[in-house]
Amino acid sequence: MPGNPIDILISRAGLRGSAVQTMYDYYMGVFGLDMPIWKQYLNFWTSLFQGDLGISIYLFPTPVTDVIMKAVPYDLALLIPSVLLSWIVGNNFGAFAARSKRLDNTLLPFSYILSATPYMWLGILLAWAFCIVFRIFPLAGGYSFAMRPNLSFAFIGSLFSHWVLPFLSLFIVQLGGWAIGMRNMIIYELEADYSNYLKALGAPNKLIRKYAFNNGILPQITGLALKLGEVVAGALATEVVFAYPGIGYLILQAIHNEDYFLLQGCFLFIIIGVLMANFIIDIVYLLVDPRMRAGMQGETA
Repeated sequence: MPGNPIDILISRAGLRGSAVQTMYDYYMGVFGLDMPIWKQYLNFWTSLFQGDLGISIYLFPTPVTDVIMKAVPYDLALLIPSVLLSWIVGNNFGAFAARSKRLDNTLLPFSYILSATPYMWLGILLAWAFCIVFRIFPLAGGYSFAMRPNLSFAFIGSLFSHWVLPFLSLFIVQLGGWAIGMRNMIIYELEADYSNYLKALGAPNKLIRKYAFNNGILPQITGLALKLGEVVAGALATEVVFAYPGIGYLILQAIHNEDYFLLQGCFLFIIIGVLMANFIIDIVYLLVDPRMRAGMQGETA
C-alpha cells in the first residue's frame, strides 16, 4: 500500500500554507509515526495487550475498537442466519435428493448453478430487480439515512428492509453448495460396506438412511466451522454492493484511505474469530460423533 495516510487526512481537510506542516506534525505525533520503527512496534504490542488498537485514520478521531464494534452487529445479524439457514436447508435438500432420482435430476444442475453464482453478481441482480424495477426494498445502507438508531418499530423495520437483499444474496448461493456436498456424501454412505451389510441383514431403509445421514453430516460440520470463521470477515462483495456497514465494507474503506490501524484491527479480529469458530466446532464434534468420545475414553483409560 504505497502512499502516506497522513497526506490523505490533510488533503481531506483542505488546508493550505503553513497549516499543512503544522497539522502534519500534529497527526504524526497523534498516531505515533514520528517514533523509530522499533519503538512503534513495541508500542503496538503494549497497546494491543491493553485492548487498544489505535485510532482510525479514516474515521479520525474514533478508536479502531469502537469502529469495529459498531460493524460487528451488522455482520452477525447478516451472516450467522444466512450461513446456518443455508446449511440446514441445503443439507436436508441434499439428503432428500440423494434418495430420489427424479428430484436429483432437477436439483443437482440447479444446485451447481447456485454454487457457481458469484455473490456480487447475484446481489447486483437482486438490487436491480427489487430496488430499481419493483422498488420493494431500499438499495444501500444498514438503515434509512434519515433515521438515528433507536428501539422504535420504525427503525427495526428499516433495519429489516435493508437486511433482506444482502441476506438473500448470501443464502441462495450457499444453499447450492451445501446441497451438493450432502447429496454426494449420502450417496457415498449408502454404497458403503456397512450399508450393504445392513441391507443384507434386512434392516429397514429408514435406519440405514439415518446412519448414512449421521456419517455424512460430519464433513458438513467441518465446512460449517470454516464458514462461521468467515462470519467475522464479513461478505466483502455483498457489503460493497449494498453499502452494508459490516467488517468487509470497513476493510475496503480502510484500503482506500490507507488506514493501516483499522486494517490491522480488522485482520486481528478476523483471526481471533476463525480460531474461536474452529474451537467451538471441535467441541461440537465430541457431541455429535460417538467415535471421538469413545476414543478419548479409551485414551483416558
